[in-house]
Amino acid sequence: MSERPRPNETFVESFEKGLRVLTAFDERHTAMTLSEVAERTHLTRAAARRLLLTLVGLGYATLDDKKFSLTARVLRLGHAYLQASALPALATPVLERLSDELGESASLAVLDGLEVVYVARAAKRRIMSVNLGVGARLPALYTSLGRVLLAAHPDRDAVLASAPLERHTARAITSRPRLREVVRDAATRGHCVVDQELEAGLRSIAVPVTDGAGRVVAAMNVSAQANRVSLEELRSDVLPALQRAAKALERNLPISTKDTDSHERPRGT
Repeated sequence: MSERPRPNETFVESFEKGLRVLTAFDERHTAMTLSEVAERTHLTRAAARRLLLTLVGLGYATLDDKKFSLTARVLRLGHAYLQASALPALATPVLERLSDELGESASLAVLDGLEVVYVARAAKRRIMSVNLGVGARLPALYTSLGRVLLAAHPDRDAVLASAPLERHTARAITSRPRLREVVRDAATRGHCVVDQELEAGLRSIAVPVTDGAGRVVAAMNVSAQANRVSLEELRSDVLPALQRAAKALERNLPISTKDTDSHERPRGT
């Protein structure tokens, strides 16, 4: 879970706690007891209980056999973003054409703290053990999408210094100096390749997507099974098609988007 902001005079702590409970549920925690929610959110059982029962009363959660689960009503929250942002609607046909051209999965994601959030996707086949759809989250440090987005972050070095290091596979980079080098290289090259660091057998390549003001507002990638696409083919065949798709999307983007973690591309890196 992402780091909580520091309270100030405009900060509504009770609202923050409610959101903390709501976002405690994910693909690995779809149904939880009161104790499990309290532990994941670092709240007292009494506070967690009040918030959970409020969500139940509002129709955002259900309680069955002492376990709480979210309901489809929470999709209203994500749907509001999809409706308000130009990115998903504009990106979907571009990703579909790219996926048809390459026969591989293509995605668009934005940065949310230390995670990437998928906002549009065109998938030819399932390539990961987890289901990647719109709204799915993955650790930014270990995805090509995330490294491209972190490369454009104005506080890149500070973020990289605080991000948790995880060994998802035997190939995962767990050296902080090496990760800094890889992310800086993504800024210099304008693309990033990740080879089986998040899941064995999966490799991907990503490029940044900028708006009319030159800000990096998202990242676009293509993912493929390692036994089908070599690293050389990613760079020689996939990268040019990916760059063309990103440029096609950029031509239709407004000067400013509503994504909170958009950044200008760093200069001189």
